[in-house]
Amino acid sequence: MPAKEVIVGDICLANNRPFVLVGGINVLESPEVVMRVAEAFQLATRKLEIPWIFKASFDKANRSSIESYRGPGLVDGLKMLARVRQDFGVPVLTDVHEPGQAEAAAEVADILQLPAFLSRQTDLVTAMARTGAAINIKKAQFLAPKEMGHILKKFEQAGNSRLMLCERGSSFGYNNLVVDMLGFQTMKEFGYPVLFDATHALQLPGGQGNGAGGRREQLTGLAGAGLMQRIAGLFIEAHPRPDQALCDGPCALRLDRLEDFLRQMRAIDELAKSLPVVDTS
Repeated sequence: MPAKEVIVGDICLANNRPFVLVGGINVLESPEVVMRVAEAFQLATRKLEIPWIFKASFDKANRSSIESYRGPGLVDGLKMLARVRQDFGVPVLTDVHEPGQAEAAAEVADILQLPAFLSRQTDLVTAMARTGAAINIKKAQFLAPKEMGHILKKFEQAGNSRLMLCERGSSFGYNNLVVDMLGFQTMKEFGYPVLFDATHALQLPGGQGNGAGGRREQLTGLAGAGLMQRIAGLFIEAHPRPDQALCDGPCALRLDRLEDFLRQMRAIDELAKSLPVVDTS
């Protein structure tokens, strides 16, 4: 199927274009932390000339424990996202968990994200589609890459084809995720841009008993392997103090390593897309 492009502001996401970074913080924390993270991403991406979309969640409705921090909520969270969008002049992405959140979120966010755990919820898909926003569809940990075609069809029939697919790892026994590199090609065959959420793919779900563990030390190798599949973008979360992050700290990149990390990722993406595709069929 011919490669499709999704345009968000002045950014073009496509599997045959230079990679776009979707980067930010897992869940909105204090305004000071959020703005510090956004500033670091802006400085690094401007210096390296990498297109950037800010991402953060206003609510993490799927936390392991009832005692875990969920975020500031819809109203206050959207205010924070609007400030990032305005102050940094950057498109923003956020996820929604209920159909009733979609319209309000789309008034602020350029891209709405369908969470992996909820990716088969038809009412949520329909509500998101009707906003007209670009959509990032997280592949559920329990779905095969080829099954994403059913979700794409739901969005298309609801009138929205501004779609992206996002790999974030697959369940492998208990408390573990793996990434099937062959799955990228399977999803690319649908024609839509494919992103790789490398930080969430490093999760050890439930690995800390009341929360997820992670393997941030393996981020460079995993993210680089994903970019070698010639995809549209990389999805990365960072934090100034990952060990104190309020959600998914064990997976988050240390903010002071961001520029060096992105420099390597840009080099890998440029190499991958400069090489001819060898027909081995």
